[in-house]
Amino acid sequence: MREYGSNIILPSLDNLFSSEQERQDAKLEKIQILPLSELHPFEGHPFQVRDDEEMDKMVDSVKEYGVMTPVIVRPRRDGGYEIVAGHRRCHASQRAGVDTMPCIVRDMDDDTAIILMVDSNCQREHILPSEKAKAYQMKLEAIKRQGRRSDLTSSQVGTKLRADECVAQGSGESRNQVQRYIRLNNLTPDLMQLVDDGRLKTTPAVELSYLTPEEQEEFLSYMEEEGCTPSLSQAQKLKAASKESVLTKDTIHGIMSARSPSVKPREPQLTIAVSKVERYFPKGFSSEQMESTILKLLENYYRKRQDYER
Repeated sequence: MREYGSNIILPSLDNLFSSEQERQDAKLEKIQILPLSELHPFEGHPFQVRDDEEMDKMVDSVKEYGVMTPVIVRPRRDGGYEIVAGHRRCHASQRAGVDTMPCIVRDMDDDTAIILMVDSNCQREHILPSEKAKAYQMKLEAIKRQGRRSDLTSSQVGTKLRADECVAQGSGESRNQVQRYIRLNNLTPDLMQLVDDGRLKTTPAVELSYLTPEEQEEFLSYMEEEGCTPSLSQAQKLKAASKESVLTKDTIHGIMSARSPSVKPREPQLTIAVSKVERYFPKGFSSEQMESTILKLLENYYRKRQDYER
């Protein structure tokens, strides 16, 4: 026989002597003030921290108001903390001569940290193509790893989004655009730099990424010698030649030097022999004068017809 009252659970002393608000606050992440010396950059962080005009403004703001938004960090195995979101704020604090900054310490695995790091930085206004390429690649691989882990334990049946679709959702770009950026990781560093500098457009650069590293170097030399960049059509032809293993220096020159014809299609012509109309004009009228007179007569005829139809 069950003893009376055996299923009663008494509240803890903490619950008896704390308010509901305090208990809710205990569940929330706490903001901690940490020394900058204990904060370390994210391993493989793809986004550059540039000392530009925007950084100068951030430094001035930190000097006057401090860091208003805490950075997100996670504990490191070797001690200290790894910055997940907030590298620019940390750099601005260093330049401002601040020794500490507010941080939210959050335990998270590598893939979760990668996804948060990419998402928090992709909201910035100025991001280089190379930064997007590396960041999207990192996030894509993290999502794929998470998907494989969930496949081992999940028994739910449903339609799953492709990994690149998940990356696209978080970036605000289309899946195809995400794929194009990721493809840029196959460019040699020199060609990627041209893309970042705006000297080589992204769309033809994607086509060039299918060339072997040696072919890319050969093409870069041609570009520098001739002072030119490829159109999308030319880049596609270079890609096709590479696929057929026939992309040589001569092939590159042939593709890049070819010019597509720019002749406009001819308009339909109405030709009237002078012999058929010259009797209607004074002697000595040139063909140009005849043409001008005919056009005037046709204009008058058109106006009269318009008036009659009204």
